[in-house]
Amino acid sequence: MLHYSIKAQSRAGGGATATANQSTVPFDASAERDATLPNPAELLLTALSACILKNVERFSGLLGYRYRRAEVTVEGWRTDAPPYMARIRYDIRIDSDMNARTLQLLHKNILKHGTITNTLMRASELEGHIGFWEHNPDDTEVTD
Repeated sequence: MLHYSIKAQSRAGGGATATANQSTVPFDASAERDATLPNPAELLLTALSACILKNVERFSGLLGYRYRRAEVTVEGWRTDAPPYMARIRYDIRIDSDMNARTLQLLHKNILKHGTITNTLMRASELEGHIGFWEHNPDDTEVTD
């Protein structure tokens, strides 16, 4: 069984950081809403995005495809009483020459083998889509 450990701390007023490995991630732990830092719900959605993108890379070797870039957009809907993330929706876009069958196999494997995807499927309604990146010859960076 793999074991993960992070350390988080906050200051009065809500400025907070979490440290994992050699990296520190700032986040909002204030009672109100900080417009610049991610809050805990947004960090949860970020963890899902990171899990998906890690598995895009991981399965590129296992399924034998090459990709140039990948992008994930994630949205979450939270209820108030009790507060929890009731629904999470993601959209994965991949710039690759893989065929449609491999793309669908990748999606299946992301859901089956992702630690965060498996955790969230047990706690929330998780749904999403995978598709190919729309090619634009002038597009050299990942943009919104």
